[in-house]
Amino acid sequence: MASEPQPTARAHRPNLTITEAGRRRAVLSFSGRLDSGTLGGLEERLVDPRLLGAHEVVLEMDDLDHIDLSCAYALLRAATGRPENAVLTVRGAGPTVLRTLHEVGLDTVAVIEE
Repeated sequence: MASEPQPTARAHRPNLTITEAGRRRAVLSFSGRLDSGTLGGLEERLVDPRLLGAHEVVLEMDDLDHIDLSCAYALLRAATGRPENAVLTVRGAGPTVLRTLHEVGLDTVAVIEE
């Protein structure tokens, strides 16, 4: 029986790109997989001054294949560390990513757009 080819690590390497940055709004786009091996890079990106200085931060997750609990908690910490009048919006997350975000309670402090 032939096995299916395994995806390479490169295919799942996350890409965390700030695609828009302004005082009113900043957009962070995700692709690939976020797990404990990529947690440090995610945490560094989340404290980027372009994100911290924006009133609204949009997390574009259309191309995010997977997020583990450690990275979801990092998003929760970033969301709860923002000023009360700041807005965090999650957009385009798939069902498995949404489930993980819900498990950590991100949906209680962020706007989730499907």
